[in-house]
Amino acid sequence: MSALLNAPQREAIRYLDGPALVLAGAGSGKTRVITHKIAYLIDTCGFNPEHIAAITFTNKAAKEMQERVAHLMGGRAPRGLTVCTFHALGVRIIRQEAAHCGLKPQFSILDAADTVQIVAEAARDADKGIAKQLQWQISAWKNALVTPAEAAQRADNELAAAAAAAYQEYERILRAYQAVDFDDLIALPVQLFENHEEVRQRWQQRLRYVLIDEYQDTNRAQYRLLRQLAGERGMFTAVGDDDQAIYAWRGADVDNLKQLQQDYPQLRVIKLEQNYRSSRRILEAANTLIANNQKLFDKRLWSEHGHGEQIAVRSCRDPEAEAEWVAMTINAHKFAARTRFKDYAILYRSNHQARLIEQALRSAGIPYVISGGQSFFDKAEIRDLFAYLRLLQNEDDDLAFIRAITTPRRGIGAATLEALGRYAGARHVSLFAAVFEAGLAEHLATRQLEAVQEFAAFIGQLKCRVPCEPAGRLLEHLVEAIGYEAWLFEHLDSREADAKWRNVADFVAWLGRKATEDGKNLIELAQTIALMSMLDKDDPDFDGVQLATLHASKGLEFPHVFLVGVEEGLLPHQASIDEDKVEEERRLMYVGITRAQRTLTLSWCERRKAGKEFRPCEISRFVAEMGDDLKISDRRSNQPLSKEEGKNRAAALRAMLEGRG
Repeated sequence: MSALLNAPQREAIRYLDGPALVLAGAGSGKTRVITHKIAYLIDTCGFNPEHIAAITFTNKAAKEMQERVAHLMGGRAPRGLTVCTFHALGVRIIRQEAAHCGLKPQFSILDAADTVQIVAEAARDADKGIAKQLQWQISAWKNALVTPAEAAQRADNELAAAAAAAYQEYERILRAYQAVDFDDLIALPVQLFENHEEVRQRWQQRLRYVLIDEYQDTNRAQYRLLRQLAGERGMFTAVGDDDQAIYAWRGADVDNLKQLQQDYPQLRVIKLEQNYRSSRRILEAANTLIANNQKLFDKRLWSEHGHGEQIAVRSCRDPEAEAEWVAMTINAHKFAARTRFKDYAILYRSNHQARLIEQALRSAGIPYVISGGQSFFDKAEIRDLFAYLRLLQNEDDDLAFIRAITTPRRGIGAATLEALGRYAGARHVSLFAAVFEAGLAEHLATRQLEAVQEFAAFIGQLKCRVPCEPAGRLLEHLVEAIGYEAWLFEHLDSREADAKWRNVADFVAWLGRKATEDGKNLIELAQTIALMSMLDKDDPDFDGVQLATLHASKGLEFPHVFLVGVEEGLLPHQASIDEDKVEEERRLMYVGITRAQRTLTLSWCERRKAGKEFRPCEISRFVAEMGDDLKISDRRSNQPLSKEEGKNRAAALRAMLEGRG
């Protein structure tokens, strides 16, 4: 094991005398440190795997970590070891301590679409755009552990005041549904541990050593949860990189790094600075750029991978020309270097930049895949229909019940569901089962009772038909009976409704074919469909260029990277310039640069369309901040500038930016 590790990695793995912060630069082997430390704790230190938790931010990272631990430990992950996301750990805690949280163990977890709908109800505002903004604000408060009462005091503008007014009602509706939102998965365990010392101590005994990946991405609530689990002993290793903190807009708090030192004065800080990914030239540019940020910890990446090629900077006439040039350059480079398409990535600041790039790649016959693209099954209209299938399969699925009974609307509102939820909670039965209990009549008005019973009877009738009717026909009947098409066109503009309805028609037709091919009825199909994805975009064998936003590219690496749209107003984004938040944008640029292993190409446009007019653009300040060792080429001459000329141009650019600052 030791032969594969450098000295700081070995120190990080073996240090157990207190809390440790491992500052892991880009490409410095942080996952290797976490997985080897788990193996060290179990094999050398005699820890029971049940007492170790490794916490990540994505399911993908958790899966990769589990596989690597299994590989280290003879092909099988140790039984009882916890490797999961913060939110999955929260689910486990709430399920096991449901009674303390006022929930039943089968509580439902609502997705973003559900929560926006509930916020709209709570705010008595049907405008989806406003409801989304209110939900975003409520989510930010929850992540910062701000209560509804505190939110009302903090609200300093009209939107915040509306969000604060809706916050309390929103919480009440959630509990009435026996449901939680994504943010509750952290906030509820934090409240639980604060209010019940015996519960906190039980979990501290259960999870005696905690490892946290991507620590710089934690928000206030996640940090509080870590402190509660680690207690005064501070038996944890936090692994992160302050230079890759790019999620402040999502509630991440880079100050948690500073807080860690204050809360744990005995904290051991270990720096991983050897990069196993990139050439020295790429790392030198990254180091030079990020040195412009104020730093809590100084570190400088270095590599044994050789000097490498110069970073190329190319100006293009406009975004169309830029997209065509990138496609042409990839084709030419692939032919000359005998590479594969999946060796290339095109990274950009904002999603809207992808459209022209996609068109150019298609025209050039280049296969591609978009990272973070929405799965077909994640679309709201598909989830609406799937709620009915889930309910046919499992009548106790309260989340499916709530989604199905309210989509389309049947005149069944929050008050009805609240009364039903309260009754079901008191009786410890599912919402569906509660509908048929005689006692419910005392809690609902006759009209409300008839409405919920009519819905439940409809589901019951469908279920009776499942064994004897083809799935396709039954599904068509279901969509027709609930009036889904009419509901879409009534509530959305015709273009959006049309797109959603086409997706529904495709889904119904595909399910019908699938049922015939597999010889399955609708319920049998529902049991397998949850494990499937029609658009599985994570196929490692697919040979295509990777398109991704800079945010989505974090954690990935590619031999050849194109970073497009490197302009003032786009990268750094205009909003960050206006709000004096350029440091986070610089970290985003740093993330982009450090994705590249062998070659890095930057491009920028001399003009962009704003409405019908073109506006002139300036190259990003970040290019000048990368140092002088850049190969700057001019689109008009199509020739690289000499090194001297390139230096002069970079110096002039720096002087212009300094004069403007």
